[in-house]
Amino acid sequence: MFAFMNRDNDIDIDQLKETLKVDEGVVYEIYKDHLGYPTFGIGHLVLDSDEEYGLEVGTSISEERVDQCFEKDVESVVSDCKKLHDGWDGYPEEVKQIIANMMFNMGLTRLSKFKKHNAALISGDWKEAAVEGRDSRWYKQVTNRAERLMTRLENV
Repeated sequence: MFAFMNRDNDIDIDQLKETLKVDEGVVYEIYKDHLGYPTFGIGHLVLDSDEEYGLEVGTSISEERVDQCFEKDVESVVSDCKKLHDGWDGYPEEVKQIIANMMFNMGLTRLSKFKKHNAALISGDWKEAAVEGRDSRWYKQVTNRAERLMTRLENV
């Protein structure tokens, strides 16, 4: 269990990690993502501030380092979720899991453009939020993942 979850009691990070392992995969070496960027772990983009910056594709990464980067990435994701959703603390756990998964996948800039989806979430209309989530380029790009998430959202 990650320390910051205990402090803020925001979201079940262990549950989110297991879901993201399925959606993002987990790779214990540096590889190029679909856009050609060096990546490792659970979808962690290698940043110029990372010790792995500049290392070759195929370089082995420890499970401990993968977990360390995941924890940092999730702190940023939860922070961005709170920026986008003032009512974050009042959302059901399942809704938080879905939004955090989407945030991990798209980032704040892209997810903030889902105006009708976000408005439906803020109003607590989970079914309408699922309809709006399906009406997006994101849905067409990651259909299997997006459909799993939108089905979960409909069932809250």
